[in-house]
Amino acid sequence: SLSLNVYQVSLGSTDGCLKDRLPLTLLYSGVMVIGLPANLLTLFLNWMQVRRKNVLAVYLWGLSLCDLTYLGTLPVWADYVSRGHIWQWSSFACKVTGFIFFTNMYISIFLLCCISYDRYTAVVHSLEVRGLRHRRHAVLVLVVIVFVVAIVHSPVFIMKEGAAEGLKRCFEPSQSSAMVAGFNYARFTFGFLLPLVLLVFTNQRVLASVQRSTGLRGEQKRRVRLLVVAVVLLFLVCFTPYHLILLARAISFHLDSGDCEFMYTPYTISLGLATVNSAVNPILYVLASKNIRKDLWQGLAQLCGQENAGVPSSSSQNQVQQSIKS
Repeated sequence: SLSLNVYQVSLGSTDGCLKDRLPLTLLYSGVMVIGLPANLLTLFLNWMQVRRKNVLAVYLWGLSLCDLTYLGTLPVWADYVSRGHIWQWSSFACKVTGFIFFTNMYISIFLLCCISYDRYTAVVHSLEVRGLRHRRHAVLVLVVIVFVVAIVHSPVFIMKEGAAEGLKRCFEPSQSSAMVAGFNYARFTFGFLLPLVLLVFTNQRVLASVQRSTGLRGEQKRRVRLLVVAVVLLFLVCFTPYHLILLARAISFHLDSGDCEFMYTPYTISLGLATVNSAVNPILYVLASKNIRKDLWQGLAQLCGQENAGVPSSSSQNQVQQSIKS
């Protein structure tokens, strides 16, 4: 059967469980403390932009909602890790938690690709796409991504690895299989490698276009350069270790190298790194925008009872686009 193989190791790996218990619990807790308020805030700010028919804001709003859903599973995983990988709830709860955790990981990855591609078309091909970028198209893309990723991961509900009764383990299969190896190859290729290529290509072209522009000041170009580097670096740091280990485990199955117990600690650490993305996304993609910050201060002023009139802001992407065209 299809397996998400969250911790595909021998069930006797108690030493690895105990060794990783505290760092992972602290990591999950830290990501929750930072990511929950940041994503709640950006969810609201992006909704304001969506109502103004901002195309990019649709993807950013979806990313915030996705990250919030993803973060919602962290307390459960933190409890699971703190108990030495002993699942105290039902099998159905295990399957639902695993389904939410991994579907939202890949929805997040694909939305990051959408954000980068939208910025690329708006900056590099601004004349060609003028009048062609519509909010309803972005909404359709968002719905399709969620539907496809959910369908691909739906077999989690019939997996034996999600049967938590008895051994009290949640997605810790004791051995690999041809299906698991094939699924890991697919996740590495379509869930990591191709998105990485798209992110590098689109961000590099955006950077090149901005650097050639005569309408942007040196400080503006430097900020764009830092943002591009940060976007690609964050993706690499958060998702490369996890997917490289998936690939290594798939290859080890075909090499008949036995169990992958020696990968247990790196695998759990890489899974923890993947959660960091949910805490950093709102800061990197939303709160770094000057116009989003204007909306934030305006909203805070309204909450304080101050009726300050503000100029409706466009997206930061439109600001860059207009500077390039000037």
